[in-house]
Amino acid sequence: MRDKHRTNSLATLREPPRRLPCRPADARRAVQRVVAERCRAHAICCDTAAVQDALLVTSELTTNAILHGGGITDFDVDVDSGGVHVSVSDGSDELPVAAPPADERGRARLGGRGWPIVCRLSRDVRVAELPCGGKRITVVVPLH
Repeated sequence: MRDKHRTNSLATLREPPRRLPCRPADARRAVQRVVAERCRAHAICCDTAAVQDALLVTSELTTNAILHGGGITDFDVDVDSGGVHVSVSDGSDELPVAAPPADERGRARLGGRGWPIVCRLSRDVRVAELPCGGKRITVVVPLH
């Protein structure tokens, strides 16, 4: 006979689905909110310049997902004593690359500088293929 009573299992305590950011500004706001909440709750020192770095990295990752990856398919942010962890997924299997600053004729090229910024400001950068296609880029921006 089936038990008709609800349990306190994890399945019944799930959080409501989160909204994915549609624009880089939405993602930056999410990072600001999470950094403020977690730093306050866990008494983590959040250097202002480091938070600005995390916002810039978030903006670059989400912009690249929108422009080159077909849109953001997943987004996550967390903070611990190691830094701000940001993950952005998109539907493209193409790996990020840095474009040369000039084309073959020597003319200045627009764009192509976001990935080097991400790599320079982040301590840990990982690109993972997703099982159903696409990729997830996860970075850690130090808070100190």
